[in-house]
Amino acid sequence: MIGETATDRRLVEVSGADALTFLQGLVSNDMRPLGKGRGLVWTALLTPQGKYLADFFVVQTGEALLLDLPETLAEDTVRRLTMYRLRAKVDLAPRPDLFVTRGLTDAPAQAFADPRHAALGWRDYGPTPGGDATIDWDRLRVAHLIPESGIELIPNDSYLLETGFERLHGVDFRKGCYVGQEVTARMKHKTELRKGLARVMVSAPVPVGTEISADGKPVGTLFTQSAGEGLAYLRFDRASGPMQAGGAEVTLLPEA
Repeated sequence: MIGETATDRRLVEVSGADALTFLQGLVSNDMRPLGKGRGLVWTALLTPQGKYLADFFVVQTGEALLLDLPETLAEDTVRRLTMYRLRAKVDLAPRPDLFVTRGLTDAPAQAFADPRHAALGWRDYGPTPGGDATIDWDRLRVAHLIPESGIELIPNDSYLLETGFERLHGVDFRKGCYVGQEVTARMKHKTELRKGLARVMVSAPVPVGTEISADGKPVGTLFTQSAGEGLAYLRFDRASGPMQAGGAEVTLLPEA
């Protein structure tokens, strides 16, 4: 199976003697395993205050180190990385000659398993495009509580631990310092998160970003919806009973 082309992604090659150490000091996950050979790591770039700026995959293909970036955040992410480069021996260059292909079954021999969750299948990188999009990724994301950049993951607003990065293998607490590490570590050592992303049941579709309320008080925001369920950012102490979002009823679902 050839999979489908991910048209909403952009590939950027990172080269130079300091490429891995440069990324290691900036992003939330550990880049050192990619120094040992082929691999795929999901990670995030944060503000110094620990807020999300972008998430992306870092790929070691064996021939090149690539950033697999959301198209909507690619330009700003590359600009920020270039700003941090200073005297590091690192070059960033677009790779429009390569495609991101993804699928759920019959992975090519050279493909990588999506490191976030087994249900997300595989990703492949090469000069040959895949087929047209046929997979309902929103349904999979809702079913397995997977946030998406620009929807549940909001630049300059979201926090990694409230949006599931630890569960989805996107942050490493043993790697040492990176931008935003201090705030992320403090949140990790809190007794309990008071807010975060959760799965909910929704009686009817409503626009993404609709406010959720209970007893007239704001509880959170409803985002991606599929098949009567949705992803919501909630204040947990107010989300124990019936809730409303626009004209829909919302109910918190138990953790899978």
